[in-house]
Amino acid sequence: MESLHAPQRRLHAIHSHLLPPSTDHPPHSHLHANLTAGEFAHGHGYSVVLPEKLHTGKWDVHRSARSPFNLVSRFADHPQIGTLHDNFVRSVEVFRDYKFLGTRNRVDGTVGEYKWMTYGEAATAREAIGSGLRFHGLEKGACVGLYFINRPEWLIVDYACSAYSFISVPLYDTLGPDAVKYAVNHAGVQAVFCAPQTLSTMLTFVSEIPSVQLIVVVGGMDEHLPSLPSTSRVKLISYLKLISQGRSNLQPFCPPKPEDVATICYTSGTTGTPKGVVLTHGNFIANAAGFCHAVTFYPSDIIANSVKTSGTLRERLFQTAYSSKKQSIMSGSNGSPIWDRLVFNKIKEKLGGRVRFMGSGASPLSPDVMDFLRVCFGCQVIEGYGMTETSCAMSMMDEGDNLSGHVGSPNPACEIKLVDVPEMNYTSEDQPHPRGEICVRGPIVFQGYHKDEIQTKEVIDDDGWLHTGDIGLWLPGGQLKIIDRKKNIFKLAQGEYIAPEKVENVYAKCEFVAQSFVYGDSFNSCLVVIVVVDPDVLKAWAASAGIKYEDLSQLCSDPRARTAVLASMDALGKEAQLRGFEFAKAVTLVLEPFTLENGLLTPTFKIKRPQAKEHFAKAISTMYSELSDAVPAKL
Repeated sequence: MESLHAPQRRLHAIHSHLLPPSTDHPPHSHLHANLTAGEFAHGHGYSVVLPEKLHTGKWDVHRSARSPFNLVSRFADHPQIGTLHDNFVRSVEVFRDYKFLGTRNRVDGTVGEYKWMTYGEAATAREAIGSGLRFHGLEKGACVGLYFINRPEWLIVDYACSAYSFISVPLYDTLGPDAVKYAVNHAGVQAVFCAPQTLSTMLTFVSEIPSVQLIVVVGGMDEHLPSLPSTSRVKLISYLKLISQGRSNLQPFCPPKPEDVATICYTSGTTGTPKGVVLTHGNFIANAAGFCHAVTFYPSDIIANSVKTSGTLRERLFQTAYSSKKQSIMSGSNGSPIWDRLVFNKIKEKLGGRVRFMGSGASPLSPDVMDFLRVCFGCQVIEGYGMTETSCAMSMMDEGDNLSGHVGSPNPACEIKLVDVPEMNYTSEDQPHPRGEICVRGPIVFQGYHKDEIQTKEVIDDDGWLHTGDIGLWLPGGQLKIIDRKKNIFKLAQGEYIAPEKVENVYAKCEFVAQSFVYGDSFNSCLVVIVVVDPDVLKAWAASAGIKYEDLSQLCSDPRARTAVLASMDALGKEAQLRGFEFAKAVTLVLEPFTLENGLLTPTFKIKRPQAKEHFAKAISTMYSELSDAVPAKL
């Protein structure tokens, strides 16, 4: 491929991505071809159901209808690609002169044009970076930390790690300095790439990370870097200098095997120390290959060109157009093109006008948001579900599936089953839908937690099933819907995990608080709290503030009382160093305590969270509604 000229490479790229004639059929039509394949498979539309063990005859394992009897582990059209290095090498061979990584210039706060790096240029940079790391003594299997925000250099360093069999270790600011220090030491990181902002944080604990030999600053100049003590064992250089050193000392690639570790990704955790999720090259290739069964990609797909300003939409016209097109989409058609011309094309132009599909992950979209995106942007919106431990998506919506409120069918690279959780009244016998803890198995599942066999065994059982801790149900069409969380841990809309007991223990120190119930979910970005107030403290506060009231119920509803309680709780939260997303943003004051008798406490005096959620559903809804109203709406 290296001998081909640019025009020939482009022609080859186009031919290699032409769809076979059979794909002229509707995108979802082939789903039904496999539904009766084999005597053991039962079809449910987008997934098929197989018995976990044939001799039991128990039909409880779902697989994608796209690949019901074989879990995908390689790309069907490129089975030779087994690692991330293989994948990038092929991309460079085919797309060397194509735009790859773009950075948007900003001058005086004004967004300008993109500055592009081609696949070929990225390949040259990754070889220099990898050679530079070898020049500084890193050997195969060494861990390399990436401690800066997403930018082209992040990907180039990651590709360098793949090419030379280093293990990348992402380090995030949101983990906090202590967690970053822990991850560096736990993984034995030898080199860290950081930005000037994160460098200052690293230097505060550089003497406590003895494995680190090299710190590379991305976006800084060598003459502006701080000086380290002469006794320091750590070398501090710029990214540009490392590239220069690598170019002067080019080293041959040291390609990994599919079973080799690609990354150790530390989860943020909720209490205690972060866990290092070990993922192999084979994990990532299997996941990407499975994803490509659900979504077709073309060489013409790009980054939106530019953001254009659309005109103001009249509310009545918009609502009429929205309702009409939504009804058409739900019935399987695109609706009248007049609505696109009059209304929606203006909105679509905000994303460049060429959006073909949109993907969403991390936490579920509400059905209203999903419908809005589909109608207004006129494209397929695909929602997926996954976790770090599954190397990305374990399920995703299929093309042609217009139902909202679920996360699709299993990735063809895995299988999913629901396990009974009797203590929460979720079982496979539930009507109208089977419910239980979501468990996943297949080549996308991680190898375990780094240096932590005990916690690994807690989540992966003897049969290889990863227990996610999420509660799901199967819809009649074979799609998975997430409805609850097994453990008392939940995820906010932006992806942050919350341990409510931790927050409640902090708020318990507040003089106003007799009991509290902290609530959050993946549809909202913040916490709210129900507080059982101490009547005497509340009365004393009202007297000191000169507030008159007829009874305590009236006082609990007084906005001034809620503000005072929330302010007191905030002060304790700051004292306890809660993270920003761990602070409750709204409070409801109640008088009735949580007790065994009203079903809100267990015999060991712990809050029954599902019951408390149901009991205070109206108050929770009101708080989120008020918070939403307080934020100006933006189109």
